[in-house]
Amino acid sequence: MPVRFVVLHFLHAMMVNVSQPVDTAPRISILDLAIIGSNQTARDAFANSVQLAQRAEARGYERVWYAEHHNMAAIASSATSVLIAHVANHTSSIRLGAGGVMLPNHSPLVIAEQFGTLATLHPGRIDLGLGRAPGSDQTTIRAMRRDLRASDHFPDDVMELQGYLRGESRVEGVVAVPGAGTDVPLYILGSSLFGARLAARLGLPYGFASHFSPGALLQAVELYRNEFEPSEQLGEPYVIAGVNVIAADDADHAQDQFIHVRRSRVARFLTPGRDLTDEQADAVLASPQGQQLAQMMHYSAVGEAEEVATYLREFAHHAQVDEVITAHASPTIEDRLRSVDLVADTLDPVRL
Repeated sequence: MPVRFVVLHFLHAMMVNVSQPVDTAPRISILDLAIIGSNQTARDAFANSVQLAQRAEARGYERVWYAEHHNMAAIASSATSVLIAHVANHTSSIRLGAGGVMLPNHSPLVIAEQFGTLATLHPGRIDLGLGRAPGSDQTTIRAMRRDLRASDHFPDDVMELQGYLRGESRVEGVVAVPGAGTDVPLYILGSSLFGARLAARLGLPYGFASHFSPGALLQAVELYRNEFEPSEQLGEPYVIAGVNVIAADDADHAQDQFIHVRRSRVARFLTPGRDLTDEQADAVLASPQGQQLAQMMHYSAVGEAEEVATYLREFAHHAQVDEVITAHASPTIEDRLRSVDLVADTLDPVRL
């Protein structure tokens, strides 16, 4: 299906009133999942992440973020702060950060020390996005020695972490070294109204994971904008939302890549540990469970450069976001780099 038809469909089907429209054109950035491709190792994935960040820096993208996931054979970004440090050492100016760190998995003090170290080594370049979900299944949570109820303390943990980074510790006698006074900017990430309400109450930027959990996007953005309270970090609401992107020189090639990505997600999420033929994967995608998986990629810009550019512009207006974070989903690093270039060629990568 050509991208322009997808754009028109979701605009017609999901448009709601947002009381505070975004007046300025949004920025564009990248979410890198550090995918371990077929017949590749984690080391290959890290080398690919360096290439992707270097290309994004050269082409003027706003930032590159990495997401914390655990016990997922195809994703190498589990030690998020370590990966950020590696990429930062191979770039010079682009902002890098976590999109995000799953705070219930960690002590706020340890995260303050990790990101305080990053900010000290690479001043003015480090972001810290925070999520409430564990980024893994319950068995893995137990393996990480975390309490299954840790997410209940997320708001308090965010404020404790913020205090460490500001040098205003909420825990008497405890200082983050390094970390105190670095004021690493915090972002609340999520895919529900909970994160939107918390970000609004704390006066922090809000990132919505619409690249894999699109359902509540519009309601969450509206709630965040309506309830936002200015803070020391942020005077006006600021929203980031994710879109899957596959831009190619040929529309058919882009669609072929998209089909490959959908089949790969079947193996990753629905049939882990099993090798499926293309026919078997397509059969799963046609099932109710597969349709739910397909819905996760509802916001996907797939096609030639102009089609993708149209999609991203319309999405930004539709969702009323200040920044679009693009997850370039092509199965090979060569195709991902080409996708990054085509978006930059067609759009001003800082302003859509």
